[in-house]
Amino acid sequence: MDNVSLKENEKIEDLGHGYYIIQNPLYFPFGTDAILLADFARLEQGERAVDLGTGCGIIPILMCARTRGIHITGVEIQQPLAEMAKRSVVLNGLEKSIEILEGDLKEAAKYIKPGADAVIANPPYEKAGTGKESPNAHLNIAKREVMCTLEDVVKTASKLLRTGGRFYLIHRTERLPELMERMRRYSVEPKRVMLVSQRWGEAPNFALVEGRKGAGEGAKFLPTLALYEQDGSYTPEAKKIYRMED
Repeated sequence: MDNVSLKENEKIEDLGHGYYIIQNPLYFPFGTDAILLADFARLEQGERAVDLGTGCGIIPILMCARTRGIHITGVEIQQPLAEMAKRSVVLNGLEKSIEILEGDLKEAAKYIKPGADAVIANPPYEKAGTGKESPNAHLNIAKREVMCTLEDVVKTASKLLRTGGRFYLIHRTERLPELMERMRRYSVEPKRVMLVSQRWGEAPNFALVEGRKGAGEGAKFLPTLALYEQDGSYTPEAKKIYRMED
């Protein structure tokens, strides 16, 4: 870890299995949704992907820790976060597998080669002007559609993907109909959906969705994922995702 320096308020968090990430409380920390999406998305050796709104770089790092021989370009509009993500890449020795670009994801098709095998996104969940805004501008950008909308994300993904390429995204279930409509508008057909609830018997609050560019109609709903048992412990499925057991 001597190959990177930490700035004020930063700390190194252990991801397990020999991987680490730099975090700063001034910025929106990665959460369960990022871990779920990194597990849900699938890349094969030799494939190329783009992570839109990569933040601290958590999704590319987790995916490269699981699958060797892939390349992921992370796009992040906030300069401090992009710079922090770059140092996390160096921290893990993943410079050949991950490239972090500072830029607006809405313009990504202008500076990233099209024909990606996959695009991944964990976008802001709340529409601009809704909910109680935080005095921290960085948190607002991460939580609300200040810099991009859901449609912007889907439109960009479609531009970057090759025909047959996959789009992986996590969002709130309340916006699932909107998401699917936007995907179909830009020729990305929803193909695989997994709903996520906190506990068995509770209504799901997240949806993991895989779409394919140019695919035919027909979506498959996977078994719902529950994260916690009634006693608050992780379910066996959640333990596997969190790599608590191999």
